[in-house]
Amino acid sequence: MIHSLADVQSKNIGENTSIWQFCVVLPNAEIGDNCNICSHCFIENDVKIGNNVTVKNGVFLYDGITIEDNVFIGPNATFCNDKYPVSKNKNFKPEKIHIKKGASIGANATILPGVTIGENALIAAGAIITKDVAPHEKVIEKK
Repeated sequence: MIHSLADVQSKNIGENTSIWQFCVVLPNAEIGDNCNICSHCFIENDVKIGNNVTVKNGVFLYDGITIEDNVFIGPNATFCNDKYPVSKNKNFKPEKIHIKKGASIGANATILPGVTIGENALIAAGAIITKDVAPHEKVIEKK
């Protein structure tokens, strides 16, 4: 199901995937089967999303991001593909982010460039991820 108010330019959308209103999906993006892309999301060209992935509201997925199967991404999670952004940088090459199978990323978490999040890892809401996260690891802020 692609909502009538979504701008989905890609033909690479799997079966039974829902893309809700006010989403933009660029032409070369790949989204697997049984995914739920909630409203107000942006998915750039060099993004690959596996099967059974949930992307909650307000998530922007920029070039260089790979998301494997059964991943949950909470609302307003932020993904960065440039450690040192400069406006109109003609030499810009996005740094990759890889989210492995079964990982869960909480609301408002920030994932910096060049990071891999391991299988079934849990990233708490509001966490800032600056380096790789091991499989099954839980990244939780303590107060």
